[in-house]
Amino acid sequence: MIMAVTLSAGVRSAVSSLSSVQSQATAIQNRLATGKKVNSAIDNPVNYFTAASLNERSSQLTGLLDGISNGIQTIQAASKGIDAITKLVQSLQSTVKQAQADAAQNRPTKAGTALATATEAAVTSKSLKDIALDKSIGDITGGTAATADAATASSSGDLGIAAANTKLAISITAGSTTYTKTFDTANTTVRDVVNEINKSGVATAFVDEKGQLNVKGNGSETVGFGFGSGTDDATALTSAAAGGDNTAIGFAAADAVVATSGLTSSNVTSAVRSNLIQQYNDLRDQIDQLAKDAGYNGVNLLQGDKASIQFNEKTGSSQSKLDIQGTTLSADNLGISQATNTQLAGFTNFQNDADLDTATKSLTGALTSLKSISSSLGANLSVAQTRQDFTKDLTNVLTQGADNLVAADGNQEAANLLALQTRQQLSQTALSLSNQSDQAILRLF
Repeated sequence: MIMAVTLSAGVRSAVSSLSSVQSQATAIQNRLATGKKVNSAIDNPVNYFTAASLNERSSQLTGLLDGISNGIQTIQAASKGIDAITKLVQSLQSTVKQAQADAAQNRPTKAGTALATATEAAVTSKSLKDIALDKSIGDITGGTAATADAATASSSGDLGIAAANTKLAISITAGSTTYTKTFDTANTTVRDVVNEINKSGVATAFVDEKGQLNVKGNGSETVGFGFGSGTDDATALTSAAAGGDNTAIGFAAADAVVATSGLTSSNVTSAVRSNLIQQYNDLRDQIDQLAKDAGYNGVNLLQGDKASIQFNEKTGSSQSKLDIQGTTLSADNLGISQATNTQLAGFTNFQNDADLDTATKSLTGALTSLKSISSSLGANLSVAQTRQDFTKDLTNVLTQGADNLVAADGNQEAANLLALQTRQQLSQTALSLSNQSDQAILRLF
């Protein structure tokens, strides 16, 4: 049978104090080791579970950052693709400008019959060119008959348009553009007609050294050139449209009607333009190839793919995300047609100025479309980057908030441990003194 040991009150008090100090020192040592003042729900249930919830959300948001980063890279890949395609379109513009700058040999042009003769040159002591330019259009001798008067020593003569026709008109048509102009017959010369043609923007004119009026289109389209006269503006314009007085200035009536004859090109193919066709088509093909290579991680916004970036950890209607619908980008979709050396439907004929003008407009439109797509991508990229920065900051806030609830103050805990160690030493001294008091009874024996 084991007998119970009876301790004195002083010893029992000292032992209890030592046990309490040791328990507190152990708890503080655990806080210093973990860095937390709340290590379990027992320490502080409210703070423990609140911190756990904050850390859980922070962890979920951190996991979403990878998806946001991938979304940003997908947008940037498409944006870089747009930048590169823009440079290709600008190169296409440069190629078209080279073709337009080429002195094309296929301008529609024609020289009329001579308006002055060697006899007139001898009489006036002027060149054939000057005599032709100075000739009056109307019959300067008067009368109703359309009689051309030769130059004399004192006059350059006239083309014989009847004096009764007080109005003159020119009509110039190229493609879908028509230029008309009326002026008075009186005192009007061939020089005035030449100047008026040069104002049209449709064609140019000059009188050569042979005394011939030359008319040349500004583009490759067949030009209809008509000259006419009448008693008023309306009849003069009608006459001009049919070439009623074309013969007076050395042209045929059919030269006024584009569908019948007109001033046609020499049908000479420009070698410079031909050499630019392959260059143009190669650049055009690269647009399609580049668009196909602008993807990231299997998603290509320039091939019609859709990218979805999730910004929060929730689901359903509470979920926050950004959906980006891509577009199928190609040369055809941008309105950039292939180039050829002949007139074919749906193609750009590099030998035709009108087609080159159309190509220029198409390329300008393509650049506008690319800017619009780039702007849309830029706006989405800005949103994604802003949410990425926000998510990073929010995870830091959540983590800091959780730490504030459970983290231990190292300085304070270290000071507490030092104080407990001092108390432990004092308690041990008190226990020793209590034992000495109990041992005093031995002196009685």
